[in-house]
Amino acid sequence: MSDDLASVLGYVSISCWIIVYSPQIWENYALQSGEGLSVLFVLVWLLGDICNLIGAALAHLLPTVIIIAVYYTLCDCVLMTQIYYYRWKANRRTPEEETPLLEQNIQAPPESPILSVLKYAAALVFVLGTGVVAWRLSGNTEPADPPPPPSVAKKWTIQIMGWTSAVLYLGSRIPQIVKNFQTRCEGLAPGLFLFAIVGNLTYSGSIVAKSLEREYLLTNASWLAGSALTVVFDAFVLGQMWFYRRRAVELGRS
Repeated sequence: MSDDLASVLGYVSISCWIIVYSPQIWENYALQSGEGLSVLFVLVWLLGDICNLIGAALAHLLPTVIIIAVYYTLCDCVLMTQIYYYRWKANRRTPEEETPLLEQNIQAPPESPILSVLKYAAALVFVLGTGVVAWRLSGNTEPADPPPPPSVAKKWTIQIMGWTSAVLYLGSRIPQIVKNFQTRCEGLAPGLFLFAIVGNLTYSGSIVAKSLEREYLLTNASWLAGSALTVVFDAFVLGQMWFYRRRAVELGRS
């Protein structure tokens, strides 16, 4: 397979993951509320990122991959901090200020689903272009001295961390999906799940594009499973958002 294609997909994936948390962090700030997020979703995602970080460090992956894993963990902590900070802030309001800001936002005219699609499509094109440009500027260089092969014990540890993170990533979406049926996806930023889908697809693609050898695919099976299967859950969440926002627009017109 093409090393160039694997490299391009890898850079696009990194570009998506760098920006993936930004829409939700901004949404929480704008609403002064984190109630659209399930606490279990963020917490389990955080545990998955920690396992991913440990596995990446043990596997001696590229420094950029490890740095991104640290970045994920910090962003998870930011989301968790927002949730509890805005809850604490809401509890300090006077009776006259008790109307939750999230409810105030619900009363605002809902944005057209078509407009949302166009807005995020433009952002996605920009991020994809950024990934390609970053690949070109990098010179597409490969490490001169690959790390030594890990011991058997280390291989097992890496696999355990990889499969644990995969299970956690998949499990994290379930409480969020359940919560969405209650909140109708209010307070959720579509960009969080859109960029997660593209990031996971390109990440999986970069692994497959590099090699189709059986041993290589088995070594990376946990990362492939965690990325590819999570896409299904994230697509379901986007479907929930589309359904509830379209319904809100129809009710607003009636």
